[in-house]
Amino acid sequence: MELRALRYFVTVADELHFGRAAQRLHIAQPAVSRQIARLERELGERLFDRSPRRVRLTAAGHRVLAAARDALAAADRVRSAAAGPAGVMRIGTAAGATARLERGIDALRERSPAFGFVLVDLPPAERLDALRQGEIDLALARGVTAAPGVRVLPAWTEPLFAVVSARHPAAGREVVSVAELADGDLRVHDPAVLREAGVPVRPGRPAGTVQDTIVEVGADPRAWTVLPADQVAEIRSTRVRAIPLAPRTTITGSVVVPDDLPHTCAAAHRAAFGD
Repeated sequence: MELRALRYFVTVADELHFGRAAQRLHIAQPAVSRQIARLERELGERLFDRSPRRVRLTAAGHRVLAAARDALAAADRVRSAAAGPAGVMRIGTAAGATARLERGIDALRERSPAFGFVLVDLPPAERLDALRQGEIDLALARGVTAAPGVRVLPAWTEPLFAVVSARHPAAGREVVSVAELADGDLRVHDPAVLREAGVPVRPGRPAGTVQDTIVEVGADPRAWTVLPADQVAEIRSTRVRAIPLAPRTTITGSVVVPDDLPHTCAAAHRAAFGD
């Protein structure tokens, strides 16, 4: 029996409405319905009476509700015990987020001076998987609007820049459009950034880290990529140029947390790492 299913059950029981429960959990309604149906099959009991007009707990649902609340509270106590008295947060980092991480960690330490942290560097997709599996406690991500099993909290926006070789024909431009760069050699670091910039998904050869991307762009007069402002701010190479996109384009950065994290904690994390 999964704790996630119990969390969904308790939320539906609180709301007595699958749609409102899904909104509160920040997931699609069919996902809630599937989890409840699976829990009912596992328990061999109907937990809700459903009709087009209302949702009610069955007698079995009332009995299970108290036990489910106890189980979730016990799971929270286990997590707290595992973290130790000081508490250690494992944070999945986004490339180019040094200043944001420093501000966020300082803000969390103001709330809790004993706050400890571990930074975990993972690619975007693996970062979300690690969060779902409980291997990290929080992730920073760009261009993610929703993802199954986690709660996505938009927290900041960044303008996007085209990054080109210093020898690229557009290197001296004040602004540049994606269309003007389309014939060049695109380097792909984060596809989400490209989608936000409106780059047709005919991506060029994938690059590795942001640093690798910058090196490859700097070495090729026809190469280009798109990076958000925080990553551009950390570029130290003199072999590339960052040019604002025209029209101005932004990407949303989010704090991503487990879907069962209490709302007050989630809001505090969002405020710490947001603008």
